[in-house]
Amino acid sequence: VSAEEGIQVSQQNAKDFFQVLNLNKKCDTSKHRVLAVSVCPQSLPYFAAKFSLSVTDASRRLCGFLKSLGVHYVFDTTIAADFSILESQKEFVRRFRQHNEEEPALPMLTSACPGWVRYAERVLGHPVTPHLCTAKSPQQIMGSLVKDYFARRQNLSPDKIFHVIVAPCYDKKLEALQEDVLTASRGSRGTDCVLTSGEIAQMMEQSDVSVREAALDTLFGNVKEEELRRHDGAGSDGYLAHIFRHAAKELFNEDVGEVTYRALRNKDFQEVTLEKSGEVLLRFAAAYGFRNIQNVVLKLKKGKFPYHFVEVLACAGGCLNGRGQAQTADGRTDKALLQKMKGIYADIPVQLPEASTHVQELYQEWLDGTDSPRVQEALHTAYQGPGRPADSRDIKW
Repeated sequence: VSAEEGIQVSQQNAKDFFQVLNLNKKCDTSKHRVLAVSVCPQSLPYFAAKFSLSVTDASRRLCGFLKSLGVHYVFDTTIAADFSILESQKEFVRRFRQHNEEEPALPMLTSACPGWVRYAERVLGHPVTPHLCTAKSPQQIMGSLVKDYFARRQNLSPDKIFHVIVAPCYDKKLEALQEDVLTASRGSRGTDCVLTSGEIAQMMEQSDVSVREAALDTLFGNVKEEELRRHDGAGSDGYLAHIFRHAAKELFNEDVGEVTYRALRNKDFQEVTLEKSGEVLLRFAAAYGFRNIQNVVLKLKKGKFPYHFVEVLACAGGCLNGRGQAQTADGRTDKALLQKMKGIYADIPVQLPEASTHVQELYQEWLDGTDSPRVQEALHTAYQGPGRPADSRDIKW
């Protein structure tokens, strides 16, 4: 992390958030900003477990609290993960068909975890970065949805919106520094501030504001309150399960129901295979935590890598176990709370990204179709090569 980035990350805090809220109450209305908060799906089980509520009641309490402070809109980022997974599915199938020994397009490594992507870009470089999926992360796509699509719907210029993400990990603060949304005015940052679930919970505990519960907003205006849903991952957005099912159907016309994980080295390194007549057609893996990431990178560099696809996450246990939530006072994981969170998350209904009518509508209305140049611009990215800023500091993994 460069010294300048370190300063910018440290500025994303409750004080920064309240400064914008307070300016809205004091200054000339022409200088007011519209506050939009987007909540990651892995944050809600933390609020539910911490305050002993159902996940729906927790979302209503959180939304009511934020609105009592002066926030205008509170969104759920699941819809952004829908886009990210759908684009990742298409990219995997394309890479699988193009793959050859001279120009290996596989394995494809997921790119939704900012800690992992930053490590791959700044430290590993080639030969790892060409394997990173080019689909933007849910946070990056949510930035575009709010600052581009939603801003246009509301007749607002993107810089009039102050967009906050509530997330389970601190690395997303770093990710926010790199997100430029291509809007009509060009170069607006998709996310202005990231606050961890723990930072928001602390605000809630210290606040004496009376809270009226409120339903989450949608990007589409007057749509009735929707049931919360999640993707098919035990503690994350479940890229592996969704891409595995899609690839099995698209490439081999095989319908996969329940995805069966097999733990290998440890519970954070798991394998999934598709077999037919004794032949392995697809071999996928999930590698969570830095120890497992190092093993993946080592094998990849040696050219002894048996997997077509790896879901990579920097946190052992996945996103639910992000360091921005479920921590004890001395900075350790609160295992009892995390166990409750896992149960709550598992009970949220799973919906396939393909089943979302809103996403299909947005592809047409916002992006001019599923294969238009706008899709490439809004939903995909390119990665920096190796090399680090001259004044860099090491990330403490």
